[in-house]
Amino acid sequence: MKRSDEIKDMGCALAKAQQAIEGAVKGNVNPAFRSKYADLGAVWDAIREPLTGHGISVLQQLTTEENRVACTTLLMHSSGQWIEFAPFVVPVSKQDAQGFGSAATYC
Repeated sequence: MKRSDEIKDMGCALAKAQQAIEGAVKGNVNPAFRSKYADLGAVWDAIREPLTGHGISVLQQLTTEENRVACTTLLMHSSGQWIEFAPFVVPVSKQDAQGFGSAATYC
């Protein structure tokens, strides 16, 4: 994890945002496991207002390395403070656009 020199304001804002975040709605069903899950849209619906209401924005960058797709997440605060998380890396199963797209979706 990388971060700005100071993260006091960011930490305070994250704590307030987390207090306001409610669980994402599990509106989809995985037929293979007969279980409900919250899709990415539902997760964003749950976190968007609490994060932005406390001055936090989220950026994600996808990159490719050999047979892998990596997603780096950056949280930025209106104070200029930031936290960058190490990339989440997913292997690409098929060397074509669909394979890379599938790996990016999992990221």
